[in-house]
Amino acid sequence: MKQFLKKYRHAVPLILYAILYLSWFSHLEQNVTSRFHVIHMAIDNYIPFCEFFIVPYILWFIYVAATVLYFFFTDKDDYYRACTFLFTGMTIFLIVSTIYPNGHHLRPAQLPRDNIFAQMVAALYRIDTPTNLFPSIHVYNSLSAHFAVMNSKRLADKKVIRIGSGILCLSIIMSTMFLKQHSFFDVLTAFLLAALMYLLVYRRDIVLSVKRQLQPSKKKNQPRTNI
Repeated sequence: MKQFLKKYRHAVPLILYAILYLSWFSHLEQNVTSRFHVIHMAIDNYIPFCEFFIVPYILWFIYVAATVLYFFFTDKDDYYRACTFLFTGMTIFLIVSTIYPNGHHLRPAQLPRDNIFAQMVAALYRIDTPTNLFPSIHVYNSLSAHFAVMNSKRLADKKVIRIGSGILCLSIIMSTMFLKQHSFFDVLTAFLLAALMYLLVYRRDIVLSVKRQLQPSKKKNQPRTNI
């Protein structure tokens, strides 16, 4: 057990943040129900509803979880970069939703078709309120997962995985609008936040900078020798 905990102790931040996020988000979902600032852009009126996008929308859960778990078991540095990217954006989302309660009225009053996909959408609508929208976590986390894949040295020569990640990421982003789960504004703000975090995490590499600060160079730790 000690060896297991020592080997996988990097799971602690993930577990603790999951508890924090789910508790905070649950509170928002229960309290932001009717009185909120309406999010809407003119372009939203031209985006049609399409129930078939429920498939990539649901695949988001597997996509993000699989990406985090892959790096959890294969590369700690990439894992910490992915977690830094995810946790920062998700926390900003929670703060925005707390300070500025928001929602939309984009969902169709009645689903235009009756099929298995429409039924899945109806179930989604029942359990997920049209509130707490921007930046879209579905979009932001999808971009986070794709950036993690594209910046992984282990996956540099895995063209199928990289292309598949890009296609899935794009389809998930589109699904948020075609299912009327998000306004174009939510998607736009998610892209802006993801662009900023990309510069910090993958260009300036704040994870490596922190690691260097916490782990001084060997030269500093080497004992002095008298000549």
